Amino acid sequence: MSTQALYGLMASFETPEAVLEAARRTREAGYRCLDAFTPYPVEGLAEAIGSAQSRLPLWVLIGGLCGGLGGFGLQYFSMVHNYPYDVGGRPANSWPAFVPITFELTILAAALVAVFGMLAANGLPRPHHPVFDAPGFERATLDRFFLCVEARDPRFEKDATRRFLESLNPKDVADVAC
Repeated sequence: MSTQALYGLMASFETPEAVLEAARRTREAGYRCLDAFTPYPVEGLAEAIGSAQSRLPLWVLIGGLCGGLGGFGLQYFSMVHNYPYDVGGRPANSWPAFVPITFELTILAAALVAVFGMLAANGLPRPHHPVFDAPGFERATLDRFFLCVEARDPRFEKDATRRFLESLNPKDVADVAC
């Protein structure tokens, strides 16, 4: 298998502690393009592989603010400028009447940004990923823990990276084809 057709090398571990320690040591060795696959969340693993902090909460806040301002602006324009209607002698700009729609559009816009932002941040929908074909990867949802060093890593060299991963005492190390 040539390096161009190689996605990376994947090591499998039997315990969450082993994959966590392997991820820390791999990161300390200078590898930066890492990914881990586990059957359940492992505390500290995201930090160990160097996952960046998500900007999704900021985008959800901005989406919610835009939705709220849009809802309030739509009501203000229609009630004050477009079609002023006197109801019981109240002023046309009676903001307490605008609160329910403003709140609902804030929640709607924030929820839509959260859903579509999460899908975009996770690269979904993605029907196939190269690691799905790695030997034994079907156990990632049962009882096995995997650490993948991607070939696009600047420090990646197939033989040296394989020797390094084998020094971490995994159950096995496998090539992952593109």
